[in-house]
Amino acid sequence: MRTVRRAMVAAVAAVAMTAVGAGVPPTASDTAAATGGSAAAGAGHEQTRAAMDFAIRSGVPGVIVRARDAHGTWRATAGVADLRTGRPPRPVDRFRVGSISKPFIAAVLLQLEAEGRLSLADSVEKWLPGLVRGNGNDGRAITLRQLLNHTGGVADYTDDPDLHLLGKTFLDHRYDTWTPERLVAIGLKHAPTFPPGAGWNYTTTAYVLAAMVVERVTGHTYAAEAERRILVPLGLRSTLLPGTYPRIPAPSGRMYTKFPDDPDQTVYDITEFDPSWGWAAGELVSDTADLDRFLTALMRGRLLPEAQMAELTTTVPSPDFGDGQDDGLGVFRATLPCGTQVWGHTGFLPGSQSMAYTTRDGGHTLVVNFDTDWAGDSDAAGYLLLAEFCGTPPPSALTSPPPTPPGSRSRPR
Repeated sequence: MRTVRRAMVAAVAAVAMTAVGAGVPPTASDTAAATGGSAAAGAGHEQTRAAMDFAIRSGVPGVIVRARDAHGTWRATAGVADLRTGRPPRPVDRFRVGSISKPFIAAVLLQLEAEGRLSLADSVEKWLPGLVRGNGNDGRAITLRQLLNHTGGVADYTDDPDLHLLGKTFLDHRYDTWTPERLVAIGLKHAPTFPPGAGWNYTTTAYVLAAMVVERVTGHTYAAEAERRILVPLGLRSTLLPGTYPRIPAPSGRMYTKFPDDPDQTVYDITEFDPSWGWAAGELVSDTADLDRFLTALMRGRLLPEAQMAELTTTVPSPDFGDGQDDGLGVFRATLPCGTQVWGHTGFLPGSQSMAYTTRDGGHTLVVNFDTDWAGDSDAAGYLLLAEFCGTPPPSALTSPPPTPPGSRSRPR
């Protein structure tokens, strides 16, 4: 299975484009009316609409977009949400958001710090005694802050073949149930990527550990804490942490994948699987409206006091993801070629690629979902980001090569 995570969360390098056939003909964007403000429907988002159509021409089955700026909210869809029936995507469709779950974890942990129940300077050992040990791993030397900004050095369990994410064997294991302890154990089979604080490496293991700390501190499940602290106060009615439930509640479309070890490159409907292999760090189901509301509230300080906002937005370099991007606590700051800075996160998992970004003041937001994990092959996400925040046309509308965004690379994730 393709589990490649587009590492540059700000934008993706412009490359020669080839269609990645999914049997979907080119489709014009189905644009919903803008809400709020006085702008006409679709006004100011022409390049974003063109980038959506480029994604469909490149072989992505379907895409959902929500953009909000000073003129109001613009919602648009393109392609199909179900290859069998031809049903188009709907703006209200739910989808698996993948690693966009991570900002939720960071927000909960920072709330606990604001309440005086922990400090980000605490060691992992203090809250999870004896858990992070072996193969050079030592929780006594890793702080909670280092978990959240990926500088703790623990290996990423999603890279390990025992998780069965790396090929067609996923089909035989799609309903396997995983515990967080078992996920951490897979990560700890490997030596640290570097000594704590001496480098940077994106790792889902760190966020599983962070959610386990939430449970140890509160005595409640992470899902219960996230619901009480974030979902209910913000009215995120389409958002849920499904645990081991394999389906996406309606309304929703389907999700499609291809496996790198399948010579026929068959397209599989991978909508249903047990999401516990991502646990709190990747299981979240939501829609574009809820992700917009959450990210805006987070960046405007509605969820965190000033001191914790300062911690959230204090960044470290993330060299593996290329120049132009830094890592805060659960959110990345990216500087686009046009100079605009955006904050947010991407999500990448079997059958789904998503991104949610906003300007620092929360005044301009973009949330996108592709119903496949091969969208990265065409750099569709990067072109959408550049179109919305920079007004950069996608390749089909250019007479010369587009500007190359800050460095990008693919890596297993």
